[in-house]
Amino acid sequence: MTRARRVLILVIVTAAIAGLGAISGRAQTPSLMPQSMPRVGSVDERFHSYNVEMVEVTGGRFWKPYSSGPTPPPTPGQDPREAMAALFEYRPPIKLDDSRLGALAKALGPVYVRVSGTWANSVYFHDADGPPPGTPPTGFNSVLTRAQWKGVVDFVRAVDGKLMTSFAWSPGTRDAAGVWTPEQARRLVAFTRASGGRVDAAEFVNEPNFAANGAAPPGYDGAAFGRDVAVFRRFFKQEVPDGVFLGPGSVGEGGILDGAQVGGRVKSEDLLAPASPAFDAFSYHTYNAVSQRCARGAPALGTTPDAALSQEWLFRVDKVHAFYAGLRDRFEPGKPLWLTEMGDAACGGNPWASTFLDTFRYLNQYGRLARLGVQVAAHNTLAASDYGLIDESTLTPRPNYWAALLWQRLMGNVVLDPGPSETAGLYNYAHCMKERPGGVTVLAINAGTGAAVLMLPTAAERFMLTADELQSRAVRLNGTVLATAPDGGVPRLAGRAQPAGPLSLPPTSITFITFPNAGNASCR
Repeated sequence: MTRARRVLILVIVTAAIAGLGAISGRAQTPSLMPQSMPRVGSVDERFHSYNVEMVEVTGGRFWKPYSSGPTPPPTPGQDPREAMAALFEYRPPIKLDDSRLGALAKALGPVYVRVSGTWANSVYFHDADGPPPGTPPTGFNSVLTRAQWKGVVDFVRAVDGKLMTSFAWSPGTRDAAGVWTPEQARRLVAFTRASGGRVDAAEFVNEPNFAANGAAPPGYDGAAFGRDVAVFRRFFKQEVPDGVFLGPGSVGEGGILDGAQVGGRVKSEDLLAPASPAFDAFSYHTYNAVSQRCARGAPALGTTPDAALSQEWLFRVDKVHAFYAGLRDRFEPGKPLWLTEMGDAACGGNPWASTFLDTFRYLNQYGRLARLGVQVAAHNTLAASDYGLIDESTLTPRPNYWAALLWQRLMGNVVLDPGPSETAGLYNYAHCMKERPGGVTVLAINAGTGAAVLMLPTAAERFMLTADELQSRAVRLNGTVLATAPDGGVPRLAGRAQPAGPLSLPPTSITFITFPNAGNASCR
C-alpha cells in the first residue's frame, strides 16, 4: 500500500470517528492536516528576538529581583520618588563576553538584539578612549563608554544578531532652541561602524508617549516629537541609508493603562499626527500587566498566578495589537509591524515570570503575533530581572529560554493555519518546519486542567514540555529535566517518535509536533 493511500485511509477513518462523536453528542477530537494547512503569512527570519537593556551595558539601577528580598511598602507621606527608588537595585555592567552567556545567546540566533530602554533616553556616549567623566555631563543621566559599546557590537556579531537600538533625547542633546541635534547619535553610529558593526534598525527614542518619565524636556508634546523625528530621519537615512527606521515605539495603550492617570503621558496619535509618514516600520511595546512591584498601589493594573492560564490573559496581546495596528493603518498605512519590547508584566516581570507558568503566555504570545502579521517580536530581557530568559546571577536558563530555543529550532518563518481547536483551553499554531522543505511544525498549548487529544494523520516527532509544578523553575522535555551541558553549552533537544493516530496532551502541557514529511506545498 502506498504512503498516499495510507494517509487517505487514516483521514477517512479520523473523519468518521469525529462524525460519530458529533452524532452521539460527545466533543469532537481535533484532527491535524499538516499536508494541507494553508499559508496565512510570514515573519522575519529574526522574528523571535530579545532585549539587552542599556542600563545593563553601562551599569546602573534596574528592577530589583524578587530574590533580593521584599520591598518595604510605601509609608504615609513618603516621597513617591523615594518609594519608587526602592523598587530598583544597582547592577554592574553585564559581561557580554562571558562564554556561557554567549553560548546560550548564540543558540537563539538569528535574532535582533535590541539595546535600548528608558536608560538609553539620557545616556551620554563618551567618544574617547580616556577615563569617562565621574558624573554625566549636564543634560544626561548616565555614561556609556567606547569599551562598553564595543562589547555590544562584538556580542551582536558573535550571536548571529543584528543590532537594534535607540538614542538619547534628553536636554543634553538639544540646541538653545530646544531642538534635538544628532551629534551624540552620529558619534555612536560612527563608532559602531568603526568597530566592525552597524546599526541595522533603530527607534528614535524609547517609549516617547511617556515623555516625562523618559527624560524628555519639560512640556514635551506631539509637535515637538514631529519636529524631532524629521531631524532624526534626515540624520538616520544619511548615516544608515539601508537601516530600518522604527517608530513610534509607544507602550501601554489599548490595554493595561487605558484610563489610568499617568503624569506626563502623551497619546500616540498626538505624536504620530505631526510626525507621519516617517517610519519604515511601525513599532510598539506591550506588557499584559504591571508587575507586583509597581501594582501595589493600583492592583487593577496587575494580575495573579491564578489568571495566568485563562484565555482572557493569554489573548490580551490581541487587544493591544489591534490598537496599535489601527494607529498604523491611520498614520503609516502598509508599513510592517514590529513589537520591539514585550514581557509578562512591566517593571521587571512578576515572580512567576521565571517559572513554567509563564511559558504558556510566552509561546502563545509568539504564536498569536505571528498569526497577526507582526514581523519581529523582541522579548524583554535576555538576562535581567525576573522576566529574563536567563538568570542573571547564575546564567541558568529559565523555562522560557528552553521554549524560545525550541521555537527557534522548529518553527520556520512561513505561518500556516492549523485549523480550529475544538477543545477548551487548547491553542494550536503552525509554521513551516525550520530547514525542512515541505515539513510542518504544530505548536499545541494545552492550558486546560484536563487532557486533550489531537489526531495525527501520519507519524511525527513530539517535543513535550511539562513541569512537576506550574511555578517550577525546572522544565521537562519528554519527561527529562532540561539543563545545560557540563561545559555550560546547550544540549541537543531530542524529540520522541509519535505514531499516527491519537496524541494525548496532558493537562497544562506544551507540545511541538513536527511532520518532516508532510509535503505541504506552502513549505517547499
